[in-house]
Amino acid sequence: MVLNEAKKNKKPYKPAGKPAEQRRKPAHSEKESGPFKAGLEVRVTAAKLLAAVVERKISLDGMLDLVHGNPAYRALSDADRALTRAILNTALRHLPRIEAAIASLIDTPLPEGARALHHVLVIAAAQILHLDVPPHAAVDLAVEQANRDPRNRRFAKLVNAVLRRLDREKDDILAATATISPVPAWFRKRLVALYGEAEADRIAEAQLVPAAIDLTVKSDPAAWAEKLGGTVLPTGSIRLAAFDGAVSALEGFDEGVWWVQDVAASIPAKLFGDLKGKKVADLCAAPGGKTAQLIAAGAEVIAVEQSGNRLARLKENLGRLGYEAELVGGDLFDFKPAEPLDGVLLDAPCSSTGTTRRHPDVFWTKGPEDVTKLAALQEKMLRHAVTLVKPGGIIVFSNCSLDSLEGEELVVRVLKDHPELKRVAVNPEDWPGLEGAISPLGEFRTTPAMLPASENFVGGMDGFFASVLQVR
Repeated sequence: MVLNEAKKNKKPYKPAGKPAEQRRKPAHSEKESGPFKAGLEVRVTAAKLLAAVVERKISLDGMLDLVHGNPAYRALSDADRALTRAILNTALRHLPRIEAAIASLIDTPLPEGARALHHVLVIAAAQILHLDVPPHAAVDLAVEQANRDPRNRRFAKLVNAVLRRLDREKDDILAATATISPVPAWFRKRLVALYGEAEADRIAEAQLVPAAIDLTVKSDPAAWAEKLGGTVLPTGSIRLAAFDGAVSALEGFDEGVWWVQDVAASIPAKLFGDLKGKKVADLCAAPGGKTAQLIAAGAEVIAVEQSGNRLARLKENLGRLGYEAELVGGDLFDFKPAEPLDGVLLDAPCSSTGTTRRHPDVFWTKGPEDVTKLAALQEKMLRHAVTLVKPGGIIVFSNCSLDSLEGEELVVRVLKDHPELKRVAVNPEDWPGLEGAISPLGEFRTTPAMLPASENFVGGMDGFFASVLQVR
């Protein structure tokens, strides 16, 4: 059953003709419930943060920061913060389908002034359709939210009826919305243009699966995979199976044996070849995973980072690992080494559209104008990086975008204007298991649809682009 059929055949919401169970007064009205109700603050906070992402394009990471983040979120207990994150990430991953499901159950679209009510419904629907939350709790708390908000109180019965019906017809609604792309229209249009319709759909569906945790280890990945119950990936990274508790509680963390780094993010630093005794700059270094890789490979590393807070985090991370680098705070455009370098790693700030498995808010805080703006900044950065490298030196340019505007097209322009540069093709034979990620020109292009899942193994990887350039 397609969505239009579901909407056409649905029973309209009419307050005077509701079934008996829908005519009952909600179990907790505003007056009866008092100032506190278990679980309510989680839902209220989740709805507010969802509105901030969708309406004001505010990054979720910043709002979930435990030091500088949203006060309501920081006031929650650890368990309630975890539930809030789960609800928000689920709602954002499935947002187009959830909104279509809600729309199919309401005869008349909600008024423009009812956006707060819309977010209450989305938060509740995410729990009912996709999370292991008792549906009656999701419904009851959403009704309570509506009753406590003067803007939404008159819609409390509507909330009750829509969500109860969503629960009753869950399987049909999930089937009816399954053909709706889970990514926003602007991004799907770009995916189809770049990858074709079938691959675009595979990438879009892949972002519905939360990312696994990958580790980069200093040595002996097979032994550490066995100790930690993980799987060694083609790159030598370790993918952990699901586990309870904090990553920092795992064996080897305190000893600095490994660090968390998505398998795709670990690729660029490995493209330099032999780095022993060479001087290399990591131009956008924080949080330090790639810097650590360069140090582990034997390079003398200058780590450049503009943000003071991120530079402090980088220093802390390197300290745990027992690594040292020359740390430089400030704008990379002001960075001029005393002498030309053997190599530069530029993992440039980008639209981050390759990281939506772990950052689903990206689709809703960014747009096509951001891709264009960030591509221009990256190109400027790459042109500056060229001036820092000696003849024969290597520049690895990378980012976590899925868009060629921030990758292949940008590199072509820089090569055209810099005859002293040449592209160094990556050899697919050096990357067994990831041959399909290497283009005919020898550039890396990973997507979330790569590394297919298997039994006891969560598939996928971040979308990454990487190109190796050499100064003649």
